Amino acid sequence: MPLIALGDIVRHHARRKPDDAIAVCYPDGEWTWWELEARANRRARFFRDLGVGRDDVVTIAVPNSSKFFEITFALWKLGATPNVISSRLPLHEQRAIAELAQPKLVVAASPEPLGDVPAIPFDADASGYSSDAMDATVGSHWKAMTSGGSTGRPKLIVDHMKSEYDPANTQYYMRQDDTVLVPGPLYHNSPFCCSHLPLFNGSKIVGLAKFDAPEALKQIEKHRIGWVNFVPTMMHRIWALPADLRNSFDLSSLHAIWHMAAPMPVWLKHVWIEWLGAERIFELYGGTEAQGQTWIDGNQWLKKPGSVGPIHGDAKIRVLREDGSDCAPGEVGEVYLLPPDLKNLPYHYVGAEPKRLEDGWESLGDMGYLDEDGYLFLADRRTDLILRGGANIYPAEIEAAIDSHPAIASSIVIGLPDADLGQRVHALVQPKDEAVAVSALHAFLKERLAGYKLPGSYEFCDTPLRDDAGKARRSALRNERIDWLNGKRDFMLTPQHAA
Repeated sequence: MPLIALGDIVRHHARRKPDDAIAVCYPDGEWTWWELEARANRRARFFRDLGVGRDDVVTIAVPNSSKFFEITFALWKLGATPNVISSRLPLHEQRAIAELAQPKLVVAASPEPLGDVPAIPFDADASGYSSDAMDATVGSHWKAMTSGGSTGRPKLIVDHMKSEYDPANTQYYMRQDDTVLVPGPLYHNSPFCCSHLPLFNGSKIVGLAKFDAPEALKQIEKHRIGWVNFVPTMMHRIWALPADLRNSFDLSSLHAIWHMAAPMPVWLKHVWIEWLGAERIFELYGGTEAQGQTWIDGNQWLKKPGSVGPIHGDAKIRVLREDGSDCAPGEVGEVYLLPPDLKNLPYHYVGAEPKRLEDGWESLGDMGYLDEDGYLFLADRRTDLILRGGANIYPAEIEAAIDSHPAIASSIVIGLPDADLGQRVHALVQPKDEAVAVSALHAFLKERLAGYKLPGSYEFCDTPLRDDAGKARRSALRNERIDWLNGKRDFMLTPQHAA
């Protein structure tokens, strides 16, 4: 089927579906395809009167909602490029992003002018504009996502796909006219793509305003969800539910459960496979930059526990030592990806430079190794690596061990300065409901980790350490604690040291 402008795709599906077919369903509203089309037409004319046109960047800081999709499809009707950020992002970070993106307009839940850029409420009244059909313009870039804000140095990842798509093209084992659950925050790349791609091929999407484990299972049963993208944090929260509650929902409609965006503990993957079946569970590793991806299904994973799979499609993968030579199978090094077409790269950065070798291989900063069969096993990001007395320690391994404790909801492990060994392992721990004794947790970890990997200090937190996309502001957490150790901050409780 020929490519269709993204701004015309909603009308395309509305014409071939019953008039009452639902396109989007969020707590703020349930809209048919025709309702979404009418709303997007009004909103597009409203944006056009504010000066938005082809290839203009528009920054969106909007909570999860049906309204979000009215805005994105309105922008695509004009050929503009959505730049999506968190609606809760601090103002100074919003301004830093605006300096890079140079948006024509900011559409926000709590609009604040960002320099000379006008900002409007995301629910500004557009009812006075016509809802009649308008032919869409194809823009040069269908999205420009933001990354790196936790370091104070954000960057834009501008996608080189034009704002057009083949509506018959189903990806990631989605089905035409499927029903898809979107449990994550839409400002992250995975939920953004895993909500819009199904809409492009005619699927109904059901979304959560904020992730809630019982509510996610309830929606799967209620709407007969076929496809969902979780992150490991969500899967951990679901598994932590009482077994009788977790098993009270009918999840038989699910044919594909994908997870990505964060490391998956081996124990957690095992229990999900035992619970719902290997044939329904899939994993993807790759970046927003889309240089390449690895895929693995549940049956492959059972043969290669812990792997994120072999390279998928026409991209290539290798793991390199610091001197640029290839690592042997099983040897940890830095993971590099080679896009299929070096003449037509999939993205460009604004505000950063890619780590790219002369022959086109690129790194996202992740560490890992390939086995003899070409399956990738991830270790951690190079920047998260803890060097203790000359030994490399990967936080994800320690976090997986901590999170397997039945009383722990989440954890983040960072390296803090140590005069003797260079760095010590520091664990931030969020218990579920009851207090956990340091000595008991430390004894639990002694049975699962080598001595040099054990945390030297623990800090207990009563707020979530990761967001609903499974992301942690690790660099910021590390810097705050280093400032505390240096006497520059006084808000943090004294860490409890292991016995």
